[in-house]
This record gives sequence, C-alpha cells and structure tokens, in this order.
Amino acid sequence: MVIRIVRLGSPRAAQEGLRLGTVRRPPRGVPKSEFARQDWYDLWYPNLAPSLETMKLGQQAATPAEWAAFVRKYRAEMATPENSHSIALLAALSHQTSFSVGCYCEHESHCHRSVLRELLAAQGAHIAPEGT
Repeated sequence: MVIRIVRLGSPRAAQEGLRLGTVRRPPRGVPKSEFARQDWYDLWYPNLAPSLETMKLGQQAATPAEWAAFVRKYRAEMATPENSHSIALLAALSHQTSFSVGCYCEHESHCHRSVLRELLAAQGAHIAPEGT
C-alpha cells in the first residue's frame, strides 16, 4: 500500500485509491459532481494546503533563497498539532491502503507537494516514487 503524490486533474494510476485534494480552493468552473469523475479529487482536504499567504510566497519564489523561505513557512504550518496529526494519520494509513494526495501545480519540485512528500516520508509513510 502506498501514498501517491499527484497533480490533481491528471489521469489516475491503476489501484490509486482515494484522491485527496490538498488545495485551498476547489477547481474553478468544475461542478462538484464532476470533481472525482474528472480526476480532480474524491475528498477535499485543505488542512494540508499552505495558507494563502504562504502559497503566494511559493508561487512567487524565483530564487533558491525565496523557495527556502516558502519551505520553512509551510513546514511551520504543518508542525501545528492539527496538521502534524493529519500527516501522522495519513502516514499510518499508507500501511493499510493506497491513496493519493495532490494539488494543481504543474511541477512537484516547485510545489508544496514536494514538502508534503518529505513530511510524510519522515513519518514512515509508504510513498510511491515520483512519477508513478
């Protein structure tokens, strides 16, 4: 059993399981009834999305130093008890069932998904290699 880290809206992998959208906002212009059918997500879980302020830092990061500032701020947000419990829960669930988490960003390397991958791995999650 594994967690896949995915770009929402991308085709689902075989045996992917439940898809969690770790984003601040639902996809624009898509009726709620179509979220799962169009491969966006099955369950919206904004708890693991960066705050609006932090998300803007990440989107505007043009240098390694700016990206590092985003990572620090997002990691601090994920260290709160509510969020760290969510990460621990998902890591534990990865030992029992397959599912995926994701957001809309095109490149994982410049997205909170990359940090979320690291946080889940640090909790002992079973994580699929990038691109699977």
